[in-house]
This record gives sequence, C-alpha cells and structure tokens, in this order.
Amino acid sequence: MTQQTTDAPSRPAPAAARPAAPTLGRRLVDRKWFVIVGGAIIPVIVLLTWHLVSENGIVPTSQLPSPTMVWLALIDLIERGLFWQYVAISTQRVLIGFAIGATLGLLFGAIVGLSKLGDILLTPTLGALRAVPSLAWLPLLILWLKLGEESKITLIIIGSFFPVYTVVASALRHVDRQLIEAARAFGLHGTRLFGTVQLPAVIPETIAGLRLALAQAWLFLVAAELLGASMGLGFLLTDSTNTGRLDRTFLAIILLAVIGKLSDSLIGVFERWAVRRWT
Repeated sequence: MTQQTTDAPSRPAPAAARPAAPTLGRRLVDRKWFVIVGGAIIPVIVLLTWHLVSENGIVPTSQLPSPTMVWLALIDLIERGLFWQYVAISTQRVLIGFAIGATLGLLFGAIVGLSKLGDILLTPTLGALRAVPSLAWLPLLILWLKLGEESKITLIIIGSFFPVYTVVASALRHVDRQLIEAARAFGLHGTRLFGTVQLPAVIPETIAGLRLALAQAWLFLVAAELLGASMGLGFLLTDSTNTGRLDRTFLAIILLAVIGKLSDSLIGVFERWAVRRWT
C-alpha cells in the first residue's frame, strides 16, 4: 500500500523569522543639512522681498532702506573702527549682567522651591518686584548709581534674574514627591539629594529659564544703554533713530537679532551637555 502525502498549504513565517526590512536611515527632518537649509528659507525670503520692495520704490527708502544701504552702513562702521567696539561693549554688558542675574535667580529659585519658609518669606516680595516694568527702574538707577556701567549692568541683572527665578522655583515645587521620598529612604539628604535627584529633574526647565533670561538680557540692554551710553548696539539704535539714519537703525536691529541668536545657540550647546550629564 502506497502512502499518500498531502502538501499542507504554505503559511507565512513567524514575524521573528522574517528578514528585517532594510532601514531607510534618518528622517529628512533629522538630517543636519536639512535643518540648516530649512532654517534659512524664511530669512532668505524676507531678504529677497525686502530687496524687491525697496529697490522698486514700492516703499520709499526714507521709510525702508534697502539691504544695500544697510550693508554700506555696516561697512562704514567697520572702516571707522566703531563696529567691533559697539559689539564688544554690548556683549560684555549682557554677559556680565546675565551671569550675575542668572546665578541669583538659580539661588533664590532653589530657596523658594525647596524651602517652605523661603517660599513664605520671599515669594510675595519677589512677585511684586517682578511686576515692575523695566523702564520704571531707570530713574532709581540713575539716582543711586549715576550713569556709569554699574547702572547699565544692574538693569540687565534685573532683567535676567526673574525668568530664571520663576522657572526654577516653579519646577522644584513640582518634582515628584514619591521620587524624593524614595531617595531619602536610600540616605540622600541636603546637597546630595539636590544634586542626585532634584537638579536632574528640573534640568530642561532650568535651561528654558536661562534662555528666557538671556533674551531678556538683550532686551534690557537697549533700555540700559539709554542711561547716558556713548557706545554699544543699544546706543547705535537710539542715536541712529534720533539722527534720522534709518539704515543704521535697521543695522542695529539685525545685529541684535543675529548676536542674540548666536548666544541662544550657545545655551543650546550647554543644554545638550547638561542633559547628557545629569539626566
């Protein structure tokens, strides 16, 4: 008797046995060249539109100087040796004020965020001071510190302090209590608890506060250089406006935007390092 065999219908191989699909690499939006090109699209469009509008007389140059006029104003400042002096003095004021203001903001934010007593004592006063407009400080700073560098840097310190203080204090208040109790159960207290658990938990918020503070520092720089300054980008902006040099006014605005973006990029580099280090 011959044995008959019936071929069973073929079934697909299990998922684990199937060959892996070839990877297509990183997405387009994750590629560095695309990030650079994509970020440059809008500035290029704005520049081209600005050039066409100003060069074709759609808007008179008395109201909108052409990019060429702004470029020539930049060349003139460089040739006269003023450009790098203005950039250096403003950058120095911002960095000093930001460093002091951000450090104080971290300190007071930690006190308020970690201590109930500190919260009770400091929050009402600092909350009231935070509501004071920046220009309201100018008369007092002129009266107390005159028109020297101290008054300008103090105003920048004030502008840098409150974003860091507010963000850090709020973030520390909302750290997971169960995580803190678990760390205490393992014997972590004081600075060890802060450095091991609480600080890593608020790193993203702290970096965001530093970025806001740096932006505020550049914003307060213009107000600070109203205090009798004879050099700096804020002085260039106000002096050019007062003398009708609209090309230099646009140049000052562009320089503040570019340098502010570069300094923010440095904070971004620090953010990537801090995330790898503490999280």
